[in-house]
Amino acid sequence: MKPFRFVVLLVCFVLLTSCRWGEPDIDEFGNPINPVVANSSNRDLEEIKKEGVLRALIVYSSTSYFLYRGQPMGFEYELIKWLAEDLNLKLELIISEDLDTQFEVLNRGDVDIIAQGMTVTNQRKWEVDFTQYLYLTKQVLVQKKPDNYLKLSWKSLEKALIDDAIELINDTVSVRKNTSYYERIQSLSNEIGGNIYIDTLSSKLSDGEIMDLVAQGKIKYTIVDENVAKINASNLPILDIDVPISFSQRIAWVTRKKAKNLTKIVNEWILKNRKKKQYNVIYNKYFKNKYSYKKRERSDYYSLKNNQISKYDNLIKAYAQKLNWDWRLLAALIFQESHFDPKANSWAGAKGLMQVMPSTAEELKIKDLSDPRESIRGGTTYLKQMYNQFESITDSITRIKFAMAAYNCGLGHVMDAQRLAKENKLNPSEWESNVDKMLLALRFPANFRKPFIKYGYVRGTEPVNYVNEIFQRYEQYQQFIKLDEELK
Repeated sequence: MKPFRFVVLLVCFVLLTSCRWGEPDIDEFGNPINPVVANSSNRDLEEIKKEGVLRALIVYSSTSYFLYRGQPMGFEYELIKWLAEDLNLKLELIISEDLDTQFEVLNRGDVDIIAQGMTVTNQRKWEVDFTQYLYLTKQVLVQKKPDNYLKLSWKSLEKALIDDAIELINDTVSVRKNTSYYERIQSLSNEIGGNIYIDTLSSKLSDGEIMDLVAQGKIKYTIVDENVAKINASNLPILDIDVPISFSQRIAWVTRKKAKNLTKIVNEWILKNRKKKQYNVIYNKYFKNKYSYKKRERSDYYSLKNNQISKYDNLIKAYAQKLNWDWRLLAALIFQESHFDPKANSWAGAKGLMQVMPSTAEELKIKDLSDPRESIRGGTTYLKQMYNQFESITDSITRIKFAMAAYNCGLGHVMDAQRLAKENKLNPSEWESNVDKMLLALRFPANFRKPFIKYGYVRGTEPVNYVNEIFQRYEQYQQFIKLDEELK
């Protein structure tokens, strides 16, 4: 019996230790260690402030972030931009390419915050933290009315549609997998004691795109947050969104669990601003103003529908080739000058799309500054002249920045800033932190009265902001608008 007892004891020991090996690691307080959080980035507010950049992951959609008539817009975009400005941080936006990998991108430290309204759930809180809620909403069922719904009586229409979630038993609902919608269907199946089958959709589809699939009859049902459903359905009257699927839920942004200080300051900011008029104006613009939404949807210059920035794209492309520029960069400059308004006039007397001064127009033989072709021809000719003045600068992007600054405030002031850079042992051929700083310095008498300064005082903030804002907008245009060869 002794050998037998030894074998039994050995087997028990192996079983016990193997079970122990399968248990999660425990921290000093006896709590299980979450390996996802333990291995996540330690980047927090201190490092973000030291770098001066807030990196935000954002979704390209009809409510979060998009381009309309050359201008970036969106609920999340306006809020995160406001937050970054209040924190005195430069904002860097990264468009989410795959909704399934957002938490991974955040925890890896590639971004600091997910600026997308997500439903707060316990399952998600295992991996990430949520900020204070941005708004409350509930989930609704999206279903298509019959094609002839306008001819149907109210009772017939009512019979053709689901009016209670329990009717989904043994039917199929299409949603993205890693979403609160997916979780809700699973919970709903359990609550009503019947199977609801889930058809999983691509994680690259937005809520608006999925609602379009329902309207087209390609999928039967989906689930969307009510406020998003209402604004998208305003242009799709064939959709019914009246059946609630959940109670009210909190919608918030997402931060890393280790980024406690960032989460704290974002929470304070949300609590301070959530009841302000500005906050409500932004919310209403994207979730309640159906007229503006319909206007965007029908516009040729709405990036979710067309690959266009303005009605002058073809002209801009033609003249950008003569500059050897990406046409989207020239478009960003023209937006900065006139917001694509050919009748725009400045306080200084500049006119047209490219805000050419009358004296310059005379030199360039521009007869009508309000004519888009004439304005772009003249403006790009003048830009080329400015670009040619900086032949010693070998980096093309840096040289473009010098040309833009000269276009804005005059060649003489930029050359003065180069002279001042030399005196202060800065590089006169570098823009960032060199010549741009000297343009700012030329606002002060101690600098613009120096004997080698030929053109005197200049409002240096204007050309510096001008260049920065054009390149920021250019980055956004690159995100939204593809080059012709990229579309093939």
